[in-house]
Amino acid sequence: MNFKTLLASVGIAAIAATAQAAEVELSLSHWVGAQHPLQPGGMEPWAESIKQASNGRIEINIFPAQQLGAAADHYDMARDGVVDIAFINPGYQPGRFPIISAGEIPFTINNGKAGSRAYDEWYREYAGKEMNDVYFCMTHLHDPGTIHGVNGPIKVPADLKGKNIRPAHGTMARMLNSLGAASVFAGAAEMRELIARGAAEMTASPWNSIYTFGAQDLVKHHLDIPLYVTVFAFVFNKSVVDGMSPENRKVIDDHCTSEWAEKMAEKWVDAEAAGRQRMIDEGHTLYAPTQEELNLWIEAAAPLSGEWKAEATKAGVDADAAWARLEEILDKHDSRVK
Repeated sequence: MNFKTLLASVGIAAIAATAQAAEVELSLSHWVGAQHPLQPGGMEPWAESIKQASNGRIEINIFPAQQLGAAADHYDMARDGVVDIAFINPGYQPGRFPIISAGEIPFTINNGKAGSRAYDEWYREYAGKEMNDVYFCMTHLHDPGTIHGVNGPIKVPADLKGKNIRPAHGTMARMLNSLGAASVFAGAAEMRELIARGAAEMTASPWNSIYTFGAQDLVKHHLDIPLYVTVFAFVFNKSVVDGMSPENRKVIDDHCTSEWAEKMAEKWVDAEAAGRQRMIDEGHTLYAPTQEELNLWIEAAAPLSGEWKAEATKAGVDADAAWARLEEILDKHDSRVK
């Protein structure tokens, strides 16, 4: 074999290796920034693990910051094949996914790590009832968030009356509306712009996300309680997964688990916890309600569980049994507010 032939052989081998590595290329679209803890701390390690487990056959390319579509459109983008994988907030489409919204009810889940594992374990029993036109991969949470305002203090539910507030999801919006506030829907990425132009005076958010989305100079008053969590999910285009080889399908199945749900949330949860201390250090006003005031918040949220049960029943679920099962699994993982 002469030198030119050797070079040609090496080149062909390299091309073949590249082709093998790119046997399945998948697009993953999300709507937070590339530096949000979820991407480097969750999505990238997950994608790399899939690549390693498939011996390089599956490559996932990540598209952040709504590059491929608006936050609220991501479920349909995966369903319709615009993207292969989408990160979604089901609460951005109130009423469409009633079962998964159980976790959005305030004072239900007390942490984002074990809570993510628990919630994913629970929802897997029901995902097929409302997400059967996609391949459901996993659901996870952020650490408990609260309400942050331009003015304050924010002490009791009555302080929200007459205010324009960005809710985190539809469940939060119903509670805010019941308290006389006006819900102004926008994705987290629009948080700063919404407040800066005066369209909202308050926002629901976990702690560090105020910094992530650049609103820390606008909202200086904070209700210091773990009020709520937001439920997220990763879904695949169904045809993409159905069309995979058995070997590749197993890799995906092995990375769509309750264990991975907790891993996906872990770094984000750590970042959110650090945000609260940062606000204290920077002189923000955090108000911790008295027990009497806290009871008012709990009472304000109380009707939401009954509303959820009514909607879940319409979706074909035994709502009482589903709620009891949720509490059972949360208790198993020490993740239920008591």
